Amino acid sequence: MSESPPPTSAPSAAPASADDGQERLATAVRGSGVEDPRVLEAIRTTPRDLFVEPLFRSQAQDDVALPIPCGQTISQPTVVGLMTQALALGPRDKVLEVGTGSGYQAAVLAPLCRRLYTIERHEPLLKAAEARLQQLGITNITARHADGAWGWPEQAPFDRIIVTAAAEDPPAALLEQLKIGGIMVAPVGESDLEQQLIKITRTQGGFDYQELALVRFVPLLEGVATP
Repeated sequence: MSESPPPTSAPSAAPASADDGQERLATAVRGSGVEDPRVLEAIRTTPRDLFVEPLFRSQAQDDVALPIPCGQTISQPTVVGLMTQALALGPRDKVLEVGTGSGYQAAVLAPLCRRLYTIERHEPLLKAAEARLQQLGITNITARHADGAWGWPEQAPFDRIIVTAAAEDPPAALLEQLKIGGIMVAPVGESDLEQQLIKITRTQGGFDYQELALVRFVPLLEGVATP
């Protein structure tokens, strides 16, 4: 049975605005345990719909992961918020991101750090992400088409490293490019269905590991993707 139409005298509801959607995202991220006001503001002011494929744009302000080209995904905002908060970014930090994807995580990080270096193995994704970031007027990001597991040795060491694809163990090359006192946030695990998000702090004596949450990311693959 079809739903009856509303009475003609009833006012129609106004469509939700993009600003309302962004506020809803920030509220969802806050509800997941993210308390850093800088992170919440970055989530609120980064227009996620710009980073979502047109087919899924109606879901841009929902707290869900969504498909993007090249078999990749844009992470759900609560995971983006959690990873960003765990980095404990300072305004002078130099950050490495492994896995640019749509560019959404980079756009959230950019206002919280001095410089962001981001690597993507899929060139079409990288070019599209760069265009979006340029559209937003973000100028403190440098991008590279390369194998992210090897990091960016010429720019090392980094204050912070974030990895947005899962490996069985944190790549050794990335650990070596982390400063003493620096933090890496990355998903690790053998299963494609579920991994552990961990925070790694480099100390004078080695590395300290802290488990943060169960997550699901695409795998971190070696090499550069071919067209």
